[in-house]
Amino acid sequence: MMNVDNPVLKLCQEGMRAEADGRPTDAKALFEQAWEARTGDYEACVAAHYAARHQDDPDRVLWWNETALRHADAVGDETVAAFYPSLHVSIAMAHERLARAAWERASERVSVLPDDAYGDQLREAIVAALRR
Repeated sequence: MMNVDNPVLKLCQEGMRAEADGRPTDAKALFEQAWEARTGDYEACVAAHYAARHQDDPDRVLWWNETALRHADAVGDETVAAFYPSLHVSIAMAHERLARAAWERASERVSVLPDDAYGDQLREAIVAALRR
């Protein structure tokens, strides 16, 4: 449960309400304000966790979630325990998204591969990865 007297956590709550009301631009701005207002690792963890949800670029999603995880680790107690599963899932999903983009880029360039065992190995890896 968030401490409603904490200004950073209030901004995050307002951001969650904006999300629920279908106002993603407002939510993103509120989470960014929360990030700017953070004063400690707990607040930074919370703000970064929510800011990550409003990034279009998978590299930025990963950066924000890794930042939240670093701050959660720095808290060093159970106050952030409930964030860990979500942070790890979000980090994994960002890696999957980045990996998918890399496999797709590889697929676009297979025509330059030699017609030999090496080329076959790479083509098979790409096809298998894109099937997953």
